[in-house]
Amino acid sequence: MSQYVLYFNDIDKSSLSRVGGKGANLDELCHVPGIAVPAGFCVTTRAYLDFVNTSKEFAALLESLELIDIESLEELKSAGERMRSHLENLDIPECIQQEISRAWRKTGSQYAYAIRSSATAEDLPGASFAGQQDTFLNIKGEDNILDRVRKCWASLFTDRAIAYRRKNGFAHDKVLFSVVVQRMVFPEVSGIMFTADPVTGNRRIVSIDASYGLGEALVSGIVSADLYQVKADKLLKKQIASKEIGIFAIPEGGTVKLKITEERQTSQALPDEGAVRLARMGRNIEEHFGSPQDIEWCLADNEIFIVQSRPITTLYPIPAVSDDKLHLFVSFGHVQMMTEAIKPLGISVLRTFLPLGKSSPRAESDLLVEAGGRLYTDAVTRLIEYPFLRKRLPEILLNVDEMIGRAVQDFIEREEFQTTDQPVKKLEFALVVKALPTAFAVLGNILFRNHDQVIAQLNLFIDKQVKKNRKKLQEVSGPDRIAQIQEILSTLLSMIFARIAQYFPAAIGTYKLIESLSKKWLGDAAELGSISKSPPGNVTTEMGLALGDVADAARNHPAVIEYLMQAADDTFWEGLRSVPGGEDVLPVFLNFFKQYGMRGTGEIDLTRPRWREAPTQLVPAILSHIKGVRPGRHRLDFQAGKEEAELAAGRLLERLRQKPMGFIKARIMRRLIKVHRSLIGIREHPKYFIVQNFDIIKQAILQEADTLVSGGILEHPDDIFWFSLQEIKEIIETRRVDRDVITMRKEKFQHDRQLTPPRAITSEGEIITAKPGAHVPPGALAGSPVSAGMVEGRARVILKLEEAKMDKGDILVAPYTDPAWTPLFPLAAGLVTEVGGLMTHGAVVAREYGIPAVVGVDDATRKILDGQKVRVDGTQGYVEILTKEPVLYKHD
Repeated sequence: MSQYVLYFNDIDKSSLSRVGGKGANLDELCHVPGIAVPAGFCVTTRAYLDFVNTSKEFAALLESLELIDIESLEELKSAGERMRSHLENLDIPECIQQEISRAWRKTGSQYAYAIRSSATAEDLPGASFAGQQDTFLNIKGEDNILDRVRKCWASLFTDRAIAYRRKNGFAHDKVLFSVVVQRMVFPEVSGIMFTADPVTGNRRIVSIDASYGLGEALVSGIVSADLYQVKADKLLKKQIASKEIGIFAIPEGGTVKLKITEERQTSQALPDEGAVRLARMGRNIEEHFGSPQDIEWCLADNEIFIVQSRPITTLYPIPAVSDDKLHLFVSFGHVQMMTEAIKPLGISVLRTFLPLGKSSPRAESDLLVEAGGRLYTDAVTRLIEYPFLRKRLPEILLNVDEMIGRAVQDFIEREEFQTTDQPVKKLEFALVVKALPTAFAVLGNILFRNHDQVIAQLNLFIDKQVKKNRKKLQEVSGPDRIAQIQEILSTLLSMIFARIAQYFPAAIGTYKLIESLSKKWLGDAAELGSISKSPPGNVTTEMGLALGDVADAARNHPAVIEYLMQAADDTFWEGLRSVPGGEDVLPVFLNFFKQYGMRGTGEIDLTRPRWREAPTQLVPAILSHIKGVRPGRHRLDFQAGKEEAELAAGRLLERLRQKPMGFIKARIMRRLIKVHRSLIGIREHPKYFIVQNFDIIKQAILQEADTLVSGGILEHPDDIFWFSLQEIKEIIETRRVDRDVITMRKEKFQHDRQLTPPRAITSEGEIITAKPGAHVPPGALAGSPVSAGMVEGRARVILKLEEAKMDKGDILVAPYTDPAWTPLFPLAAGLVTEVGGLMTHGAVVAREYGIPAVVGVDDATRKILDGQKVRVDGTQGYVEILTKEPVLYKHD
């Protein structure tokens, strides 16, 4: 077999390293029944290597690419031109020329050819590299073929290809290059076919673009195309474009751009039956490759030819299902304010933690499924089988995340859902009876019960239970400890739910009643924004105040401040002790970390670092507090919020007294306000309880990991994060581990973390994106109004808490906020997040601090530039960008 040329029929899947992704895929296409592929051959990567190795300068030129600034267009352009010019003027070795010429004659010297790149990192499931190298069409003659092969090799160093590899972490010397030489087809019509809708992700819809002439015009984006969408052999959609130009082959070789005759411009390029036939072929190709495909096709003399197929790399993975029923999956991460990818242990812990949908307490719940490194719940599919819940579930979800609520409503209202034979279930009487005591308790809490000791008792319970669970884990080791962890996890949610089930609904219900009755009796809810300020007992607010105390302790010690600016996690405490003033502030620091060190950003993921493990995460917040807030101001502001809430309540009650039956209305309202302010503080207690338990569980797992490292089973304690709880148990029992699994899962995690997780996705892969409900001014960004008021200020776009720098009065713009972000709220004049709802963390804390907030603003951290002046309307639910250019910060 030749080392420089391989014919399509000689290639198999094992040839990837020799012919690249495109070449290997073309061979696979030749094995799909009923698919016509124009003949051709691949010039192998061995030929490319032997070609470039004839150059003495190539290695040095390659190394120089790692030194250029890819953000500098001039540097990029100069480096690319230098590389391409060098290769285009390099002679192809005679032995390579001979083999290419021999293959050309065998395939047919009388034909014209298309010559395309096929890199070893191209057209793969994880990276397409589409459009990075040059393509040459309608090439005739031996010399021209050889010349275009050399130009194709040189195009490995186009400016866009160099930048793409650098940005995606592909080393220039690791990407090898093959060239596909394929017989040209001269089509009347050609185009691109996706076997999944590239916009919505729906895997059941085949989307076809079609236009006149060569498909290269479509690929390069210079012509319009008809759009055809086919599902289950039925044409769903047909959108005819005005096709003014096309690219056509000319007899002497090469291509030309021609104007389409006026009568054909708006005619249908592909007949309906042709679209259905093409879609059927696409499904066969998809089935052969085992994944959705991006396919280039052409129609000549009523025969369809496939000239390329590659995996679609932009689709979000679908959560797995075991039946053909249409399911709706909702993002667990959006509900929990943590949308980043989670490692396998973190996923396993959360699935074990959920007490429903399990075969045994130690098992993992089937109500949570992994997709793209995130967790999705199928619970919505099951809940909407109950007509009673089908009507009310979207309304409930609006309070969690407005966009999720609207997506669920959209799904329910769809024709395909309405016309499907949906199970109609009724609530079991026994379940209703079981829920009655809690319902009566909620009612009693609203109407007459005293709540002065509720939060104190809850704090006592949490402290006692955490100590109890810590003791349980200290008394066992090895597989028994993992089993104990599984047992503890399975009880946490039901345990804390039993404690707050009668209180939290009362806190939310009274807030809603205050709003609705104010509007009914007074015509507005003007005082609502102040009623929730500075309530007692919120553990997250107390944490923010405690961090303010830490900042106040450090602010009078310049050496401590200077140390914090360059502190490292592994020497944080030793270094603090060694600087002047360090011993004075140390007790305040230690007290804070003793109480709150188990917290951290994205804390529902057990594998994420806690503050006690990485204390420098808090340094930016401490320094911003020192810079932006006067000493003691954070506690004065909290007290002022409490007084403002009391004044707002007084104004509300006085207005009610002026109305008919005002005495009774004021008395009802006074009770609602008291209940709301007494109980809303427990909003953060469940996560506070759960995170403390997660922390002691993590410590126990890492102790087991240390033992495995000592025994040579694992290389590093953190390697334990790449396994589920059950897998860890088996590793401890067998004293064996497959390190290839770690490598594979690390690679998957790196891929997954680049994905953007949707809020809602169907089992067909369709991402449901509902529009927010707010009516917004032109150009404004819509979201959910969760904390009333309007404010203008400079946007501070913060993606990671550990990188946070804020000045007093800035508008905090973030992907999400969880309790770890609370220290920034005393500085913020307003809040904008991409995720959230009325009762999520950021919304509750924003109301407590009395700052306007809009949540659920899609792509806020990309659409708003750091430093731009913005207006946040937390009453109507939108954000306006007031200046195009960013304003510099004091920190900058």
